[in-house]
Amino acid sequence: MLLAVQSTLFAQFSLIGQLRTRTELRNGLGNLAPKDAPAAFFTSQRTRLTFGYKWDRVQFQTSIQDVRVWGQDAATINNADGNRLMVHEAWAEITLANRADTSIKFKPIQNLSLKIGRQEMIYDDSRLIGNLDWLQQGRRFDAAILKAQHRGWALDVGVGFNQNSDAFGVVGDYYTPGNGPASALSTQNITLAIPAGFLPTTGKGGAPILLTPLSTNGQNQQFKSFQMAYLTRTFSGPASSQTKFSALVFKDDFQKYRIDSLGNASQGYVYGRRYDVAGVNSRVTYGAMLVGQLGNAASRIGKVQWQVFAYGQSGKDRDGLTLKNAYHYGANFMIQKGSFSFGPGYEVLSGNNATTILAGETSRFDPLYGTPHKFRGSMDYFYAGTGSPAGGLQDAFLKFKYTGSRLTTGLDIHYLALAASTYNKMADVPAGTLLAAKLGMEYDFLANYALNKFTNVEFGYSIMSGTNSLEYAKQGTMDQKNKVGTWAYLMINIRPDFLAIKK
Repeated sequence: MLLAVQSTLFAQFSLIGQLRTRTELRNGLGNLAPKDAPAAFFTSQRTRLTFGYKWDRVQFQTSIQDVRVWGQDAATINNADGNRLMVHEAWAEITLANRADTSIKFKPIQNLSLKIGRQEMIYDDSRLIGNLDWLQQGRRFDAAILKAQHRGWALDVGVGFNQNSDAFGVVGDYYTPGNGPASALSTQNITLAIPAGFLPTTGKGGAPILLTPLSTNGQNQQFKSFQMAYLTRTFSGPASSQTKFSALVFKDDFQKYRIDSLGNASQGYVYGRRYDVAGVNSRVTYGAMLVGQLGNAASRIGKVQWQVFAYGQSGKDRDGLTLKNAYHYGANFMIQKGSFSFGPGYEVLSGNNATTILAGETSRFDPLYGTPHKFRGSMDYFYAGTGSPAGGLQDAFLKFKYTGSRLTTGLDIHYLALAASTYNKMADVPAGTLLAAKLGMEYDFLANYALNKFTNVEFGYSIMSGTNSLEYAKQGTMDQKNKVGTWAYLMINIRPDFLAIKK
């Protein structure tokens, strides 16, 4: 009797650990490297402990993680070192209605629950909203999500509102969308203290640090608030076929700002943005996705998995530009026969057509808070923390994959090009000259081996064969960078289940 009680109690708890190291050799990751520049080599590590609890009407989970680069800290750490230990997740989900629970007298909806707190948000294939798990720090949201399920349909409605401080004496709800530095060098190379609510930039008048602005994937604390609705259902068909439909509406609001500066004539100036303007710039992203499967891997034609999607954006971006004809669409499929699978795909993210775009407008689609590493090349040249071309992106790709009992390998080939006309404004070319559309070819190889049920070893090697258009579109130069970038990594991922019972 005691053993039975203990087994029941143990089934409600989970305690999962993770130690993930990644050793990288970078020579042109994210951007083409300067000529004759040495490669970078380092090892980063994520350590995570996730505790979960589940009972009839409540779920609770908290995840604590530490992220650092080997050697980043002194051998003896003092109080000024680090600040990398953080709470990655801390949420609870309570059941509000459940037809299977006879003690809850509510029948119109089969299941209704509320998930609240710091949490990962993962929808569909993480194309627009995901946990960005490839990044050692990952991504999490402070949010409340109402989740309903009824007759095969599922609807999530979520909200979030960010603020910088709860201190006494703070008035209003102005929000500074970033982790700002405590100080910055002025135009006279004098270090000036940076006050709260001010984010420095490098150019006079507040020009951005990068020639190509970051998407929201490259931002920290990116929105002031958000509201979303996500609807999905899976439909089964004959001969092992099924189709999943999903629709998303996501509205994010960004604090307005004004261009300002700090300093004086003797000290020099630090230019930047001051977030003390009333109101927000609101952007709405909307669209749908269909994912389907036909047959199975043992049939004559194999298993075919396919996907089509289309999204649009309207309103204003975080800088107050009016979004006009911003879109993202694509399709792909994979054919699996036994252990092997392959398939092509194509997707487009709209950009600014330099010949027609008007002042105060933008046509650049921003892929929100997804996982760009998963879709547009492993080297993160686009829609990550390295900026992306103002002319948008076309990505035509072909993928090959082998899945064994322990070993999985894959090869992805990407043809990357501008989606819209972009002027070449180099001094030695005639005015009105357009860049060639081709940005480059990227080749990504991956091998993953399962040592045991809680340890994986992963090796990756990537090559970017870039063009002058890639160098210019991202960095504003030509013939000053190496056109071939390479990247290799070895990652060991250890995830023990501390409460698992060995059979």
